Amino acid sequence: MDHPQRQQQQQPRRPAPAAQPIGGVPAQGGGGRPRPAPARRLPRPRLTGLGGGLFACVAMTLAAGIAWLLFGGSLLAYGLLFLPVAAATALWVRPADLITAPISAPIAFAAGLWPISGGSGGFGAELMGIVSALSLHAGWLYGGTLVSALIVVVRKAVLISRRRLPRRTA
Repeated sequence: MDHPQRQQQQQPRRPAPAAQPIGGVPAQGGGGRPRPAPARRLPRPRLTGLGGGLFACVAMTLAAGIAWLLFGGSLLAYGLLFLPVAAATALWVRPADLITAPISAPIAFAAGLWPISGGSGGFGAELMGIVSALSLHAGWLYGGTLVSALIVVVRKAVLISRRRLPRRTA
């Protein structure tokens, strides 16, 4: 009586396929038709709700560092960097977690604001710097949240229309 492991070891191995370089030409003079090179597409990460929030917070902290290093802590540069981060978060979150994108966008804005908020001194001064920056630059906060919410609404509408499409044709 053979064991399953022994049966797997006795099976003949198949030769590895010939290597295909970019452009679709066979590397080893094979007589077959060349295969077309695969088309490169942008990655489509699917983040969970928590992953989307963490991505946005880390990205906004990095954006604050960039604004601090390159632009002297400009809140205008920080606000401009917030818009694509909010959009990317709304685009990359899973369909089941769409509602979390507009919620995590303002949290990420506030989380990344700490290094460039302008507070100096103790905890109270830092907190007042963040509150002041949030109130003075609420336009960027609302704008990024609106971008995120609009993307989520459009994605949800597309998902709903795709679900209803087979019902209409049947």
